[in-house]
Amino acid sequence: MTEAHQAEQGGHLLSGLVAATFTPMKRDGALDLARVPAVCDFVLGQGVSGLFLCGSTGESPSLTVDERMAVSDAYIEACGGRVPVVVHVGHNSLTDARALAAHAERAGADAIAIVPPSYFSIGSIDGLVSCIQDIAEAAPDMPLYYYHIPRLTGVGLRMVDLLERADEVLPSFAGLKFSSFELDDLLCCIRHGGGRYNVLFGSDEMLLAGLSMGAAGAVGSTFNFMGPYYRRVIDALAAGDLQKAQDEQLVATQRVHQILVHGGHNAIKAAMAVMGEDCGPPRLPWKALSAEALVAMREELLDEG
Repeated sequence: MTEAHQAEQGGHLLSGLVAATFTPMKRDGALDLARVPAVCDFVLGQGVSGLFLCGSTGESPSLTVDERMAVSDAYIEACGGRVPVVVHVGHNSLTDARALAAHAERAGADAIAIVPPSYFSIGSIDGLVSCIQDIAEAAPDMPLYYYHIPRLTGVGLRMVDLLERADEVLPSFAGLKFSSFELDDLLCCIRHGGGRYNVLFGSDEMLLAGLSMGAAGAVGSTFNFMGPYYRRVIDALAAGDLQKAQDEQLVATQRVHQILVHGGHNAIKAAMAVMGEDCGPPRLPWKALSAEALVAMREELLDEG
C-alpha cells in the first residue's frame, strides 16, 4: 500500500466507488487482455477511486490460476498507479490462494482480498481465521480484505466476531468487502475499534444504505459503467440532502433492475458493452444473452439516455 493512497483515503486504503472489474473475453471464451487498457481507462473515467480485480464480477471461479495472474498483471499495468488496486486471491485450494497472493504482491497490487474455501463448509470463526492466516503468510506485508458474500460461499458467520479475532492474530488484516444484507452486523463492523478497519459495502442497489451506516465506500460491478449515478448519491449525502440522495439512489436502483430483468452476471456484462467498453461474453456456466434480449436491453438503456 502506498502512503499517498492511504493519505488520500483518510487513513484507509479504499473509499468511494471501487469498481469490481470485468475480465474481457473473446467469443470462444479465451481471455482478451488486449482490451484491458481501454476498459481500465473507461472505468477510471467513471469517477471510481479503486479497482477490485478477479472477484465475482471478474468470474474468478471460472478462471485458471495462470489466467487470474495474467488478468491481474494486465490491469495493474494499465492502471499505472492511478488508483489503489485490490486483487482477489480466494480459492478452494489454499495452496493456489497462497500462490495468487504472492503473485499479487510481486505484481504491485496495493492489497489482496479473499473469500474462504466454500466446498467444505467453514462453521466457526476459528476455522475461518486459520484459512485467512494460511493465505496471509504468503504475502505478509500486503493489506488483506475479507470478502464476505455468504449467499455464494455459505459462510454466514458474524463479521464483527472475525474483526475481534483479527485484532489479536491477523496483523495484515485491513478490512471487509461486506456483500451481505445484515446491516446490523455491518454497523458493528464499521464502529469496531473506533473505525479501525476499512469497511466497504457490496450492494450497488443499496449503496445509500451502506453509506448511511458509515461504510467508507462500496465495491460494485455496475460502478464500471454507471459511476456518475452513484457519485450523485454520494454527493447528495455528503451535502446533507437525504431526500436527494434517496432520489438518486432510486434512479440508479431502477436502472440496475432494468438490466437484471434480463439475467444475472451475463446481463451486467452485456450492459457494460452497451454503456461502456465491450468486455465480450461471460464464460460458462454463464451464457451470453440471446440476441433478442441484448436488443431489448440496448433499447431500454439507450432510451433512458
